[in-house]
Amino acid sequence: MSRKRARSRSTLPAPAGTTGRGERIGRRLLAGVVAAGTVCAGLSAVPASAATPEPVVSRGVTIPAFYTPPTQLPATNGALIRTEALPLGLSIPGLDGRPMPGTATRLMYRSTDSAGLPVAVTGAYIEPTAAWKGTGPRPLVALASGTMGQGDQCAPSFALQHPLTLSGDTVSVGYEALAIYRLLSTGAAVVVTDYVGLGATDRLHTYVNRLDQAHALLDAARAARSVPGASITAASRTGLYGYSQGGGASAAAAELQPSYAPDVPLAGTYAGAPPADLTSVMKGIDGSALAGALAWSISGFAQADPDLRAVVDANISATGKAALADASTMCVGDALFGYGFTKSNKWTTSGKSIGDIIAADPRAKAALDKQLIGTLKPAGPVRLATGVQDDIVPHSQARKLAVDWCKKGANVTYDAIVLPNLGDKILTNHLVPLITDQGDAVSWLTDRLAGKAADSNCWTMPLQP
Repeated sequence: MSRKRARSRSTLPAPAGTTGRGERIGRRLLAGVVAAGTVCAGLSAVPASAATPEPVVSRGVTIPAFYTPPTQLPATNGALIRTEALPLGLSIPGLDGRPMPGTATRLMYRSTDSAGLPVAVTGAYIEPTAAWKGTGPRPLVALASGTMGQGDQCAPSFALQHPLTLSGDTVSVGYEALAIYRLLSTGAAVVVTDYVGLGATDRLHTYVNRLDQAHALLDAARAARSVPGASITAASRTGLYGYSQGGGASAAAAELQPSYAPDVPLAGTYAGAPPADLTSVMKGIDGSALAGALAWSISGFAQADPDLRAVVDANISATGKAALADASTMCVGDALFGYGFTKSNKWTTSGKSIGDIIAADPRAKAALDKQLIGTLKPAGPVRLATGVQDDIVPHSQARKLAVDWCKKGANVTYDAIVLPNLGDKILTNHLVPLITDQGDAVSWLTDRLAGKAADSNCWTMPLQP
């Protein structure tokens, strides 16, 4: 699975472990998200890209040629490889005739992967229409998207153009648009990373890989400075923003910024529901509505880590390997329908869960231990929010990240979001805090971009849930 090929609709039989209950609940969950996207944007047709010799087709969606990396990459991290105008699916004309909330540019830029090798990453930069009213030059927010999937058609930059993708074979919803537009309304510019291998067609997306995600996010901030027409400068204060998968990416980037990207003037980081301890998170998603994400993480790590690849080869059954291959082209909507509430013991030769297999194998455990967030002190102030009922990205491991950071002397604003239990393993306990906390998260980060100091509340941790 190290390189992608032209893909069409999967012809695999119904996946093992899929239940009628899972499909029914998955459809109800997705229906609410799709309805929201439709109200905002209406359906957006997905055109095929211009003809290329061997186009990548992922579940009926032809990936534009822009997303195919060149064979030679620049020497510098954050260097632009190519750009093109990106029509925003939710743009509307402003009173001055310019599109709101801004003008978007599709990007491809160089980063470094977890093996230390150069990699091409795609994304998008949006120059806002709104004026920046704070001190200093216009600031920049580097946004790491929450889970979109593993198929190239799920890329966040693609979702900005097509807020709702319905090809007949795949369903993808650009749910990060609200956060992006709220940030743009403050007058801050926004750059969005597609992560390593999501969009770019040369490899599989390395889902929740700590180094890949952090590097891609920090290099997106670097690349944004060189976008034609961008008003940000090397002196622009930079904020990191992310929830769920994005929360892990922003948290890891805050830890790595001093060593990897000291030239990025980091003013503050929002990390919502960060998957800091993947061993714990794997147990949370196993058998949940988002069980397909377990396949994405296993496939991504098997691609990047030879030790984990050996464990996968030895323990995943033929049924499991077929499921991993099938899921590798899916978006969240597809995964809800295809693998909602599947338990991973259906994918193993021993009948043990993938979590139990990893815990018992020193090689696999060591591979996941390298992904642990919280071993380094993050740069600058960080706001960490977590829903106390979150059972997908468990609350306890996110709270432990805040404690670990506080012990290292970090400036942490910890916010435990107290809500009632909204349903076990059906995503609601994970998604509702995303919505309820978003306004506070944007306000907190905007204050940091304006140069206002943040007061750590680490002293309250013994009192916080």
